[in-house]
Amino acid sequence: MLLIRCPYCEAERPELEFTYAGEAHIARPADPSKLTDDEWKTHLFIRSNPRGTHFERWRHQHGCGRFFNAVRDTVSDKFAMTYKAGLPRPTETELEKARS
Repeated sequence: MLLIRCPYCEAERPELEFTYAGEAHIARPADPSKLTDDEWKTHLFIRSNPRGTHFERWRHQHGCGRFFNAVRDTVSDKFAMTYKAGLPRPTETELEKARS
């Protein structure tokens, strides 16, 4: 079982308490009413699917209920770090420090 650290509760909890909420740091449309159907399709359904480091949103469903971001390796399924929603994407230096 995976343990995921909630940055709000400041505790590692079993993955069963959390819900995956998609890719993190998605640029939202400035004026949604001007998007074509194809642009909406791309915005809503087309996501990156990298092998390796992936930035994700999670929700501590059975805990504090808050959304947060996580950096997870899609090959090993290990979480490098978690951080509060609204914070910028970690730099490579911060990621290297978290991995060690």
